[in-house]
Amino acid sequence: MSLESAESVGAPIALKMGASRTETRAKAARHRRLLVLGARALLLVVLLGAWEVLARTKVIDPFNFSMPSKVWDQIVQWTLHGTAQGSLGEQIWYTLYEALLGWVTGVAGGVVLGIALGRVRFLADVLGPYIKVLNALPRIVLAPIFLIWFGLGPASKVASAVVLVFFPVFFNAFQGAREVDRHLVANARILGASNRRVTLQVVIPSATSWIFTSLHVSFGFALIGAIVGEYIGATKGIGLLVASSQGTFNSAGVYAAMAILAVVALLAEGLLTFAEKRLFRWKTGSPGGER
Repeated sequence: MSLESAESVGAPIALKMGASRTETRAKAARHRRLLVLGARALLLVVLLGAWEVLARTKVIDPFNFSMPSKVWDQIVQWTLHGTAQGSLGEQIWYTLYEALLGWVTGVAGGVVLGIALGRVRFLADVLGPYIKVLNALPRIVLAPIFLIWFGLGPASKVASAVVLVFFPVFFNAFQGAREVDRHLVANARILGASNRRVTLQVVIPSATSWIFTSLHVSFGFALIGAIVGEYIGATKGIGLLVASSQGTFNSAGVYAAMAILAVVALLAEGLLTFAEKRLFRWKTGSPGGER
């Protein structure tokens, strides 16, 4: 058999073997995803079942700890008949609006200042100590101050969300700007790129994966800021549901509000993960991505 004939026969075999390996890996990945989802569901069922049994047998105090069945009944009641402050959907949207506005504002400020300080060393040396001092402050205690400044409306909750979101995004953006490959920056300068073009076309794209890593955590912080602000003083929102339920010793209402908040946070996390995968399909092993 000639060399050309051997190559013509071997090429399809290699292609088939490669396709078979790819299919095997895809099946293994699907099997693992199903296994993980099944384990998560089983763990949730076990925890909720144990909670229900312990509460019904009075091992734990059902007045203080409630039970999943009562929590579900409370959610159904709010869904069908609304809350004292209005419909359940309105409360969820109010909190989500405050959290989203605070998150967007905090992310924008953190990215801009983080990139700026990462690029301009003089600016980092001047502002660095002040940022460290502000980061050391317990930011949750600022919520009452914002309530005094901005009142019971959404502005005080947005401010609470902003101060919680800003710092994790800032430090990731700052570190991402500092970790840019110096050879890329040098090559861009050799080709005549200005500082502005280097920042826009080299630094920011390189720091994007670092920034996305902080977005997962920061949205949870935005929800915390909105909830804490509503808990202290508000006219609507999930945090107000928690405060109202606590004031009437309705433990099922407290847990119901927490469960609703958890669902909102999980949905937001799913959307962020989906967006990150779509943006970084070309980049494997990115921070916060699948490995």
